[in-house]
Amino acid sequence: MARDTSPVRAERDIRRRVKNLNVDLAAIDVVHNIFRASTAMRNRYEQEILARYKLTFTGFTTLWVLWVWGSMEAYQLAEEVGISKSTLTGAVTNLERLGFIERLAHTRDRRRVVIRSTRRGKHLVRTLYPQVNALERIITKDLSKDEKTGLAKGLRILLHTLENEV
Repeated sequence: MARDTSPVRAERDIRRRVKNLNVDLAAIDVVHNIFRASTAMRNRYEQEILARYKLTFTGFTTLWVLWVWGSMEAYQLAEEVGISKSTLTGAVTNLERLGFIERLAHTRDRRRVVIRSTRRGKHLVRTLYPQVNALERIITKDLSKDEKTGLAKGLRILLHTLENEV
């Protein structure tokens, strides 16, 4: 099946609007499409998998990070999930209410909080991740292995650039 990789209406509209501004159209296309793709993927995860567990994408990502790396302080968890500490507070409150994580006082400093996944939370991630990966396969099915590898490499370069520009 031939893939349509032509610019979508939004891209064409953006190009018309900015054509006289001396801007990098290719950069606009990359960033615009990353944003659109990530929003669409996030919505699919929530609608097709996570909603039945009363989870948001942020909540699942929080559980997944704890599953992969184990307990950590709240500030570190927020960094790993890629959200602000205040956004993490809401996610943690919901996950704690659902019985998937627990907050613990830091052993040396009571003002600091350590977040830990409960047995129930770990079990949920083990149960959900194969479903998440099945959706990942569907989302990437029209990309060849080389395209997947190249895209992943390009996105890592973007992330590296963002991390070093701060």
